[in-house]
Amino acid sequence: MKILYLSQLIPYPPDAGPKVRIYHVLEYLTQAGHEVTLVAFCRESDKPAHIDHMRQLCHELHTVLMRRSRVKDVWYLGTSLLRRRPFLITRDTVDDMHQLIKTLVQQNDFDAVHADQLWMAQYALTAKQEKPALTAVLDQHNATYLIPQRLADSAGNPLLKQILKQESRHMAQFEVAMCRQFDRVVWVTADDKVAVAAAAGKVAGQITGPVIPICADPEAKPAVARAADARRVTFLGGLHWPPNAAGVVWFAREVWPLIHRAAPEALFTVIGKEPPAELQTLNLPNLDVTGYVDDVTPLLQETAVFIVPLHAGGGMRVKIVDGWSWALPIVSTTIGAEGIEYGDGRDIVIADTDPDFAQAVIRLLQEPEQAAQLGQHGRATLEARYDWRKTYRQWDEIYPREV
Repeated sequence: MKILYLSQLIPYPPDAGPKVRIYHVLEYLTQAGHEVTLVAFCRESDKPAHIDHMRQLCHELHTVLMRRSRVKDVWYLGTSLLRRRPFLITRDTVDDMHQLIKTLVQQNDFDAVHADQLWMAQYALTAKQEKPALTAVLDQHNATYLIPQRLADSAGNPLLKQILKQESRHMAQFEVAMCRQFDRVVWVTADDKVAVAAAAGKVAGQITGPVIPICADPEAKPAVARAADARRVTFLGGLHWPPNAAGVVWFAREVWPLIHRAAPEALFTVIGKEPPAELQTLNLPNLDVTGYVDDVTPLLQETAVFIVPLHAGGGMRVKIVDGWSWALPIVSTTIGAEGIEYGDGRDIVIADTDPDFAQAVIRLLQEPEQAAQLGQHGRATLEARYDWRKTYRQWDEIYPREV
């Protein structure tokens, strides 16, 4: 099939959840023999070599530069509140992208248009308007409206809480309306499917579409050989994403002091771009904030416990899939592990309160043999359930191969 694939970002390198999803789906579709034209927003920070890599993977690649600023964000927020349209969608509505898609559909004989994430749904519908015969596919990484809803639940500022609640309401309406206009919707988790069904006032069975989880590449990410004296308690993820930043600050303020008292040799390590300034103002002992790191292997080799301390978000946390690929012992909140098949105490430890999370980390610091076994079981779970070469065969239901 000839597929017009729409992405909100350049998915290489696959070093964050959405990128991992997009990159391996593109790998599967191209290896299955489909002709994929990728249209993606790019940023000034995207390296030419990364864009060239994607150009080699796909039949064609077209990009539109995404420009953002805090001044414009204030304007978009006001506009979204007046129009009762989600801020995140209003901010990323770009005329140049709409025009590019119209031109490509007019010039090419595509069979399908694929919107990756809700952000690109409006652009897929632009393609559909130009050619109604196109099969429109939406890949739902999240029940997106849950993200501002959960952030609102934990927000202390009354004004921010109100803005987030309104964003959640507008996003729920938008999300349901978009899903209804697509021929096929693919879900990353069953939980997301249930949540969108609830927002639509339906039972889960009335919302159709397969569940295809985010998967990793066990061949590309081998288990890490951890040092015998590993003492890092490590968080890894983009801290520009509010649920990540909020989770790290919660762990730093409420959980880390409890761990430090019991294990003063442990080192709290935060890896990821744009770390919140609040981390430094807390004056925590044994804190190592690295920012973005190109090669995290040396830090992972020194990691005793890998943490996912999230209380907001949606979809799947690829941090857990990555942690399993590295055979690291993981402690996560319930929301952090949402959408993932796991065995609590077997391949991951789940803890939600301050003392429970702290105690779980302390136990793994003090019992390295148990920690190693947890990591090995996690790696086995990854290989059995989250290897894209096996699991992504389900995409053949959406894009049939030639017989």
